[in-house]
Amino acid sequence: MGYGGPHAAFFAAKEAYKRNFPGRIIGVSVDKKGKPALRMALQTREQHIRRDKATSNICTSQALLAIMAGMYAVYHGPDGLNKIANKIHSLAETLSAGLEKAGFRQLNELFFDTIKVDAKDGNTLDQIRKKAIKNKINLRYNTDNSICISLDETTSNEDVAAILSLFKEKESKDLEEKIGAGENRFQKMDMDRKSTYLTHPVFNKHHSETEMMRYLKRLENKDISLTNSMISLGSCTMKLNAASELYPIGFAEFGNIHPFAPLEQTKGYQYVFSNLEKWLSKITGFSGVSLQPNSGAQGEYAGLMVIQAYHEKRNETQRNLALIPASAHGTNPASAIMAGLEVVVVKCDENGNIDLKDLKEKAELHKEKLSCLMVTYPSTHGVFEEGIKQITKVIHANGGLVYMDGANMNAQVGLTNPAAIGADVCHLNLHKTFAIPHGGGGPGMGPIAVAKHLVPFLPAHPLVKTGGENGINPVSAAPWGSSLILLISYGYIKMLGGQGVTDATRIAILNANYLKHRLQDYYPVLFSGKNGRVAHEMILDCRNFKRTAQIEVEDIAKRLVDYGFHAPTVSFPVAGTLMVEPTESESKEELDRFCDAMISIRNEFKEIEESSALRNGNANGDSTNFFPSNVLKNAPHTSETVTSDHWDFQYSREKAAFPLPWIKDRKYWCPVSRIDNAFGDRNLVCSCPPMEIYEKEISENKEELV
Repeated sequence: MGYGGPHAAFFAAKEAYKRNFPGRIIGVSVDKKGKPALRMALQTREQHIRRDKATSNICTSQALLAIMAGMYAVYHGPDGLNKIANKIHSLAETLSAGLEKAGFRQLNELFFDTIKVDAKDGNTLDQIRKKAIKNKINLRYNTDNSICISLDETTSNEDVAAILSLFKEKESKDLEEKIGAGENRFQKMDMDRKSTYLTHPVFNKHHSETEMMRYLKRLENKDISLTNSMISLGSCTMKLNAASELYPIGFAEFGNIHPFAPLEQTKGYQYVFSNLEKWLSKITGFSGVSLQPNSGAQGEYAGLMVIQAYHEKRNETQRNLALIPASAHGTNPASAIMAGLEVVVVKCDENGNIDLKDLKEKAELHKEKLSCLMVTYPSTHGVFEEGIKQITKVIHANGGLVYMDGANMNAQVGLTNPAAIGADVCHLNLHKTFAIPHGGGGPGMGPIAVAKHLVPFLPAHPLVKTGGENGINPVSAAPWGSSLILLISYGYIKMLGGQGVTDATRIAILNANYLKHRLQDYYPVLFSGKNGRVAHEMILDCRNFKRTAQIEVEDIAKRLVDYGFHAPTVSFPVAGTLMVEPTESESKEELDRFCDAMISIRNEFKEIEESSALRNGNANGDSTNFFPSNVLKNAPHTSETVTSDHWDFQYSREKAAFPLPWIKDRKYWCPVSRIDNAFGDRNLVCSCPPMEIYEKEISENKEELV
């Protein structure tokens, strides 16, 4: 439970609404060879493409937790889950019957694992509460003198006996004989499920720890992770998640605490929260912090709602317009719309900075309605806005506040801070700057830090006192969000200390500028500051290569896989570019390997630029538009392709799979060839039928997969 999380949440919708789903949908497409291939469909970078019309901005995609839930189903399978459910329900039935026998009325006519007991009066309830505390049992006590009790698969016969003992003096006897003997009320009412479920083979074959271990390892081998090489995804800050920081999240003392456990039982967590809030306040220069938001998206939303609460308190409810620069993080417009704001975009100049003239004109034009400016610093163009203080002054002069997106805080910590540049509120991506693992999209944490005048509006909670005296409604179900993973950021800051986190920022900026120095003669760097430097990331301009070699930026990304690297961020924030962020975690040797790979790829399409046959020849004419004659259009090359008896490419197998000598010692084999993206977008898969069904549908290429 982790005192609130992290947890994955799931929802379903009818077929008609599948293309409006928020978050990430995994669909089935085909690769170059016609083999089934899984991919993220539709919502890939959706916030950055659709901006204010995005639907995927409700929360971080809790991918790691979804995988855990999925593997729980894989390990137990349909029969195992059925047994677990029957055990839980049988224990609940036994407890209900025991309470009725002890003279207490059970109020839930239908229940699975949770019962509600009438405690008769306040005195009886207080006596039960005192006995429960003495026996280290937490129950839910309601204001109507009822008590709610929930059981799960970890509940034992002894636990049920202990609960019953709270309601009567005499200890329950022969309890074990009663387990399972009670009537299943779902069967009695003909409500038990009769249809099949979890029929895919994966849920019916991995039921020993050995088989499960090997299955997970096979899945792991399909991924490029930090265990293989650096992941240079710009704006994602894929830094090291040190083992020492992760260690405490496995402690039962932290993991097994209910989100609404009495505060006197959670003093260890409260100590962590108090210190973490102080440290984040010092890092940001702000007066108050809320740890409640569960993700960067929730942090953005919470920050904007705090701003709106401030305006409302000042009787300025007409302030409902947000200015958002074109260089802002892609999630900003969607968050503003969710917060009920109108969005007006501010232009950027040719150097990637906010156009100050355009900002002033729009701030003055909308001064009566201006709520805030949403600004990312350093910007997603990879530069520190040199006029940032002037920018924030313009907004304040026109009655607005400044929301700073903390996506790029990894370039600020210890060197500057949001308060110093004139911001009023910011969110922090603990899953980026402060080392919580991304988990393929989550879990994340997005606490907000605010200036003194906004502290009264920090998110409150109806069940636990937290937040400001005029706090906005909670943005998360738990008072402190996903409390368990806060331990990671706590460990990161505690072990590094003030000097350490500052050095991390310096090294992140140093590493980015080292990459710029090595790559700028091969790939133009789109934006830089007046001294020719970048912040912690940079944008490599690949647009001209389409003209000179018919090479798209996607071709470079796919070819990098052959070199063993995950691609940088593709076509954001500028179409046809790569955004590269090395972080402070990488050694010079790893940075050089990445540069060597990028330079080698540049030399490969230099060959294409000089050869019309490689540039135009032998197109196979199918819908995927692959060019067998050049190595970039055919990337990535799978082991099946390289070892095939059939090889009609105009380059060697060695060039395809081992283009640089060091790759042989650390080769990553991509499990699929180039994927047909358009096919995948047309054919979403929202359930798990047997793979034979996929193959049949793909071969027919007629009907949509459902």
